[in-house]
Amino acid sequence: MSTLSKMRTAVSVATVWTTPESPRPLDEPALQQPALLAEWIGAMTVPDKLDLYNGNRIQTQLLYGTEVLAAEQRGDWIKVFIPDQATRKEALGYPGWVPKCQLAASDEHYQADKWAEVIADKAQLILEGNQDTTIELSFLTRLPVLAEAGESVTVHSPHGTAVLQSKDVRIISGSASASPDAGQIGQRIVEQGMRFLGLPYLWGGMSSFGYDCSGFAYSMHKSQGIIIPRDASDQARQGEVIERDELQPGDLLFFAFEKGKGNVHHVGIYAGDNHMLHSPDSSSCIELIPLEGYKLADEHCISRRYR
Repeated sequence: MSTLSKMRTAVSVATVWTTPESPRPLDEPALQQPALLAEWIGAMTVPDKLDLYNGNRIQTQLLYGTEVLAAEQRGDWIKVFIPDQATRKEALGYPGWVPKCQLAASDEHYQADKWAEVIADKAQLILEGNQDTTIELSFLTRLPVLAEAGESVTVHSPHGTAVLQSKDVRIISGSASASPDAGQIGQRIVEQGMRFLGLPYLWGGMSSFGYDCSGFAYSMHKSQGIIIPRDASDQARQGEVIERDELQPGDLLFFAFEKGKGNVHHVGIYAGDNHMLHSPDSSSCIELIPLEGYKLADEHCISRRYR
Protein backbone atom coordinates (compact mmCIF):
# COMPACT_ATOMS: atom_id res chain seq x y z
CA MET A 1 0.00 0.00 0.00
CA SER A 2 1.63 3.22 -1.13
CA THR A 3 -1.10 5.50 0.24
CA LEU A 4 -3.31 5.38 3.29
CA SER A 5 -6.66 3.65 2.79
CA LYS A 6 -9.58 3.33 5.19
CA MET A 7 -10.52 -0.07 6.56
CA ARG A 8 -12.74 -1.35 9.38
CA THR A 9 -12.28 -3.99 12.03
CA ALA A 10 -14.11 -7.16 10.98
CA VAL A 11 -13.81 -9.25 14.16
CA SER A 12 -15.36 -8.70 17.59
CA VAL A 13 -12.04 -7.42 18.94
CA ALA A 14 -8.84 -7.19 16.90
CA THR A 15 -5.58 -7.20 18.84
CA VAL A 16 -3.02 -4.75 17.46
CA TRP A 17 0.47 -6.26 17.56
CA THR A 18 3.86 -4.54 17.69
CA THR A 19 5.12 -6.45 14.63
CA PRO A 20 3.84 -9.38 12.54
CA GLU A 21 6.40 -11.53 14.40
CA SER A 22 5.05 -10.58 17.85
CA PRO A 23 2.36 -13.29 18.32
CA ARG A 24 3.26 -16.62 19.91
CA PRO A 25 1.75 -19.98 18.90
CA LEU A 26 -0.60 -19.73 21.89
CA ASP A 27 -1.96 -16.45 20.47
CA GLU A 28 -3.42 -18.15 17.40
CA PRO A 29 -7.06 -17.90 18.61
CA ALA A 30 -6.71 -14.08 18.68
CA LEU A 31 -5.44 -14.01 15.08
CA GLN A 32 -8.31 -15.87 13.44
CA GLN A 33 -11.48 -14.87 11.61
CA PRO A 34 -13.54 -14.87 13.77
CA ALA A 35 -11.25 -13.94 16.65
CA LEU A 36 -11.72 -16.25 19.63
CA LEU A 37 -11.04 -13.74 22.39
CA ALA A 38 -12.58 -15.59 25.33
CA GLU A 39 -10.79 -18.81 24.36
CA TRP A 40 -7.46 -16.98 23.96
CA ILE A 41 -7.64 -15.08 27.24
CA GLY A 42 -8.99 -18.04 29.17
CA ALA A 43 -6.12 -20.31 28.10
CA MET A 44 -3.32 -17.93 29.12
CA THR A 45 -1.48 -18.37 32.40
CA VAL A 46 -0.29 -15.35 34.39
CA PRO A 47 3.25 -15.75 32.94
CA ASP A 48 1.71 -15.86 29.45
CA LYS A 49 -0.12 -12.60 30.16
CA LEU A 50 2.97 -10.96 31.63
CA ASP A 51 4.89 -11.84 28.47
CA LEU A 52 2.48 -9.73 26.40
CA TYR A 53 4.07 -6.73 28.15
CA ASN A 54 7.59 -8.01 28.83
CA GLY A 55 7.90 -9.23 25.25
CA ASN A 56 6.51 -5.94 23.85
CA ARG A 57 3.98 -7.95 21.87
CA ILE A 58 0.73 -5.95 22.01
CA GLN A 59 0.07 -2.25 21.40
CA THR A 60 -3.71 -1.92 21.79
CA GLN A 61 -7.01 -3.36 20.52
CA LEU A 62 -9.83 -2.43 18.13
CA LEU A 63 -13.56 -2.97 18.50
CA TYR A 64 -15.66 -4.34 15.66
CA GLY A 65 -16.41 -1.71 13.01
CA THR A 66 -13.69 0.73 14.14
CA GLU A 67 -12.16 2.66 11.25
CA VAL A 68 -8.39 2.52 10.78
CA LEU A 69 -5.91 3.88 8.27
CA ALA A 70 -4.09 1.06 6.47
CA ALA A 71 -0.54 2.08 5.67
CA GLU A 72 1.41 -1.01 4.62
CA GLN A 73 0.93 -4.70 3.88
CA ARG A 74 3.47 -7.37 4.77
CA GLY A 75 2.31 -10.83 3.80
CA ASP A 76 -0.92 -11.53 5.69
CA TRP A 77 -0.52 -8.48 7.92
CA ILE A 78 -1.48 -4.81 7.59
CA LYS A 79 0.07 -1.90 9.45
CA VAL A 80 -2.63 0.45 10.71
CA PHE A 81 -3.04 3.78 12.45
CA ILE A 82 -6.05 4.28 14.74
CA PRO A 83 -7.34 7.88 14.53
CA ASP A 84 -9.59 7.69 17.62
CA GLN A 85 -6.74 6.46 19.86
CA ALA A 86 -4.51 9.51 20.27
CA THR A 87 -0.84 8.97 21.10
CA ARG A 88 2.50 10.78 21.04
CA LYS A 89 3.82 7.80 19.10
CA GLU A 90 2.16 8.89 15.85
CA ALA A 91 0.09 11.91 14.80
CA LEU A 92 -2.19 9.73 12.62
CA GLY A 93 -3.23 7.61 15.60
CA TYR A 94 -2.05 4.56 17.48
CA PRO A 95 0.16 2.36 15.24
CA GLY A 96 0.48 -1.40 15.03
CA TRP A 97 -0.11 -4.51 12.97
CA VAL A 98 -3.36 -6.46 12.46
CA PRO A 99 -3.95 -9.72 10.53
CA LYS A 100 -5.40 -8.89 7.13
CA CYS A 101 -8.23 -11.37 7.66
CA GLN A 102 -9.51 -9.25 10.57
CA LEU A 103 -10.01 -6.11 8.45
CA ALA A 104 -12.52 -5.19 5.76
CA ALA A 105 -12.67 -2.37 3.25
CA SER A 106 -14.45 0.72 4.54
CA ASP A 107 -17.58 1.84 2.72
CA GLU A 108 -16.56 5.48 2.35
CA HIS A 109 -19.74 6.29 0.44
CA TYR A 110 -21.93 5.28 3.38
CA GLN A 111 -22.85 8.22 5.60
CA ALA A 112 -24.52 7.43 8.91
CA ASP A 113 -26.90 9.81 10.66
CA LYS A 114 -27.37 7.55 13.69
CA TRP A 115 -25.25 4.97 15.45
CA ALA A 116 -26.09 2.05 17.71
CA GLU A 117 -23.59 1.86 20.58
CA VAL A 118 -23.46 -1.27 22.73
CA ILE A 119 -24.25 -0.45 26.37
CA ALA A 120 -24.51 -4.07 27.54
CA ASP A 121 -21.34 -5.76 28.75
CA LYS A 122 -21.54 -7.78 25.54
CA ALA A 123 -24.14 -8.04 22.77
CA GLN A 124 -24.95 -10.58 20.06
CA LEU A 125 -24.88 -9.28 16.48
CA ILE A 126 -26.98 -11.46 14.17
CA LEU A 127 -25.90 -11.37 10.52
CA GLU A 128 -28.70 -10.97 7.99
CA GLY A 129 -29.63 -14.10 6.08
CA ASN A 130 -28.08 -16.46 8.61
CA GLN A 131 -29.68 -16.59 12.04
CA ASP A 132 -27.03 -19.07 13.17
CA THR A 133 -24.15 -16.65 12.52
CA THR A 134 -23.56 -14.26 15.39
CA ILE A 135 -20.68 -12.09 16.56
CA GLU A 136 -20.27 -11.30 20.25
CA LEU A 137 -19.62 -7.57 20.47
CA SER A 138 -17.91 -5.68 23.28
CA PHE A 139 -19.27 -2.82 25.34
CA LEU A 140 -18.99 0.47 23.34
CA THR A 141 -18.93 -1.15 19.90
CA ARG A 142 -20.63 1.32 17.50
CA LEU A 143 -22.33 0.56 14.19
CA PRO A 144 -24.40 2.73 11.79
CA VAL A 145 -28.18 2.38 12.15
CA LEU A 146 -30.26 1.39 9.13
CA ALA A 147 -33.63 0.96 10.85
CA GLU A 148 -35.29 0.66 14.24
CA ALA A 149 -38.25 -1.64 14.83
CA GLY A 150 -39.56 -2.56 18.26
CA GLU A 151 -37.08 -4.77 20.06
CA SER A 152 -34.43 -4.78 17.34
CA VAL A 153 -32.10 -2.38 15.53
CA THR A 154 -30.83 -3.09 12.03
CA VAL A 155 -27.24 -1.93 11.47
CA HIS A 156 -24.65 -1.66 8.74
CA SER A 157 -21.67 -3.86 9.65
CA PRO A 158 -18.40 -4.94 7.99
CA HIS A 159 -20.22 -8.22 7.27
CA GLY A 160 -23.25 -6.49 5.76
CA THR A 161 -26.69 -5.87 7.20
CA ALA A 162 -27.11 -7.21 10.73
CA VAL A 163 -29.39 -6.97 13.77
CA LEU A 164 -28.87 -6.04 17.43
CA GLN A 165 -31.34 -6.18 20.31
CA SER A 166 -32.61 -2.71 21.25
CA LYS A 167 -32.06 -3.42 24.95
CA ASP A 168 -28.33 -3.86 24.34
CA VAL A 169 -27.67 -0.52 22.62
CA ARG A 170 -28.31 3.20 22.79
CA ILE A 171 -28.96 5.27 19.68
CA ILE A 172 -26.66 8.23 19.09
CA SER A 173 -27.10 10.98 16.51
CA GLY A 174 -23.93 12.11 14.77
CA SER A 175 -20.51 10.46 14.59
CA ALA A 176 -19.33 10.74 18.22
CA SER A 177 -20.34 9.01 21.41
CA ALA A 178 -22.60 11.15 23.53
CA SER A 179 -23.73 11.02 27.11
CA PRO A 180 -27.50 11.16 27.74
CA ASP A 181 -27.09 14.28 29.89
CA ALA A 182 -24.33 16.61 31.05
CA GLY A 183 -24.67 16.35 34.82
CA GLN A 184 -22.70 14.08 37.15
CA ILE A 185 -20.37 12.83 34.41
CA GLY A 186 -17.68 11.82 36.86
CA GLN A 187 -20.05 9.72 38.94
CA ARG A 188 -21.34 8.00 35.80
CA ILE A 189 -17.75 7.18 34.76
CA VAL A 190 -17.38 5.38 38.09
CA GLU A 191 -20.76 3.66 37.78
CA GLN A 192 -19.85 2.30 34.36
CA GLY A 193 -16.49 1.09 35.65
CA MET A 194 -18.07 -0.67 38.62
CA ARG A 195 -19.90 -2.96 36.20
CA PHE A 196 -16.59 -4.59 35.35
CA LEU A 197 -15.40 -5.43 38.87
CA GLY A 198 -13.70 -8.82 38.72
CA LEU A 199 -12.87 -8.66 34.99
CA PRO A 200 -9.31 -9.97 34.50
CA TYR A 201 -6.65 -7.49 33.40
CA LEU A 202 -5.29 -7.78 29.85
CA TRP A 203 -2.22 -5.89 28.67
CA GLY A 204 -3.28 -3.74 25.71
CA GLY A 205 -6.92 -4.56 26.44
CA MET A 206 -9.58 -2.18 25.14
CA SER A 207 -12.75 -4.26 25.43
CA SER A 208 -15.10 -5.87 27.91
CA PHE A 209 -13.18 -9.11 27.33
CA GLY A 210 -10.31 -7.47 29.27
CA TYR A 211 -8.87 -3.98 29.88
CA ASP A 212 -5.45 -2.71 30.84
CA CYS A 213 -5.26 0.26 33.23
CA SER A 214 -5.31 3.03 30.63
CA GLY A 215 -7.69 1.16 28.32
CA PHE A 216 -10.12 0.97 31.24
CA ALA A 217 -9.81 4.72 31.92
CA TYR A 218 -10.13 5.49 28.19
CA SER A 219 -13.21 3.32 27.73
CA MET A 220 -15.10 4.49 30.82
CA HIS A 221 -14.57 8.11 29.69
CA LYS A 222 -15.64 7.20 26.16
CA SER A 223 -18.86 5.77 27.59
CA GLN A 224 -19.71 9.36 28.58
CA GLY A 225 -18.69 10.91 25.25
CA ILE A 226 -15.23 11.98 26.45
CA ILE A 227 -12.28 10.95 24.27
CA ILE A 228 -8.94 10.96 26.07
CA PRO A 229 -5.49 9.74 24.96
CA ARG A 230 -4.91 5.98 24.82
CA ASP A 231 -1.92 5.60 27.17
CA ALA A 232 -1.53 6.60 30.82
CA SER A 233 1.63 8.59 30.06
CA ASP A 234 -0.32 10.71 27.55
CA GLN A 235 -3.44 10.91 29.71
CA ALA A 236 -1.30 12.40 32.50
CA ARG A 237 -0.25 15.28 30.20
CA GLN A 238 -3.73 16.57 29.34
CA GLY A 239 -6.92 17.43 31.18
CA GLU A 240 -7.21 19.71 34.21
CA VAL A 241 -4.76 19.27 37.08
CA ILE A 242 -6.63 18.44 40.32
CA GLU A 243 -5.22 18.75 43.82
CA ARG A 244 -5.64 15.82 46.21
CA ASP A 245 -8.17 17.63 48.42
CA GLU A 246 -10.28 18.55 45.36
CA LEU A 247 -10.67 15.06 43.91
CA GLN A 248 -14.11 14.09 42.64
CA PRO A 249 -15.43 10.77 41.32
CA GLY A 250 -14.25 10.18 37.76
CA ASP A 251 -10.92 12.01 38.16
CA LEU A 252 -7.81 10.10 37.10
CA LEU A 253 -4.94 9.28 39.46
CA PHE A 254 -1.51 8.70 37.92
CA PHE A 255 1.44 6.80 39.36
CA ALA A 256 5.08 7.05 38.29
CA PHE A 257 8.30 5.21 38.99
CA GLU A 258 10.92 6.68 41.36
CA LYS A 259 8.28 7.63 43.92
CA GLY A 260 6.35 9.76 41.46
CA LYS A 261 9.29 11.45 39.75
CA GLY A 262 9.89 8.98 36.91
CA ASN A 263 7.79 7.76 34.00
CA VAL A 264 4.05 7.28 34.49
CA HIS A 265 3.19 3.57 34.53
CA HIS A 266 -0.31 3.30 36.01
CA VAL A 267 -3.67 5.08 36.12
CA GLY A 268 -6.80 4.58 38.19
CA ILE A 269 -10.22 6.23 38.46
CA TYR A 270 -11.02 8.07 41.69
CA ALA A 271 -14.27 6.58 42.99
CA GLY A 272 -14.95 8.89 45.94
CA ASP A 273 -14.51 8.28 49.68
CA ASN A 274 -10.72 7.92 49.22
CA HIS A 275 -11.15 4.84 47.01
CA MET A 276 -9.82 4.05 43.54
CA LEU A 277 -11.26 1.85 40.78
CA HIS A 278 -8.60 0.38 38.51
CA SER A 279 -7.37 -2.53 36.40
CA PRO A 280 -4.14 -3.32 38.27
CA ASP A 281 -1.91 -5.90 36.58
CA SER A 282 -1.76 -9.22 34.74
CA SER A 283 -2.21 -11.29 37.90
CA SER A 284 -5.31 -9.38 39.04
CA CYS A 285 -8.79 -8.18 38.09
CA ILE A 286 -10.54 -4.81 38.06
CA GLU A 287 -11.02 -3.82 41.69
CA LEU A 288 -12.16 -1.04 44.03
CA ILE A 289 -9.54 -0.34 46.70
CA PRO A 290 -8.87 2.19 49.47
CA LEU A 291 -6.06 4.59 48.61
CA GLU A 292 -4.85 4.49 52.18
CA GLY A 293 -2.29 1.70 52.34
CA TYR A 294 -2.24 1.17 48.55
CA LYS A 295 1.13 -0.28 47.54
CA LEU A 296 1.77 2.48 44.97
CA ALA A 297 0.59 5.35 47.19
CA ASP A 298 4.04 6.96 47.32
CA GLU A 299 4.21 6.88 43.49
CA HIS A 300 1.16 9.13 42.98
CA CYS A 301 2.42 11.98 40.81
CA ILE A 302 -0.58 13.90 39.46
CA SER A 303 -4.37 13.80 39.11
CA ARG A 304 -6.33 14.97 36.08
CA ARG A 305 -9.96 15.69 35.24
CA TYR A 306 -11.47 15.32 31.77
CA ARG A 307 -14.91 16.87 31.38
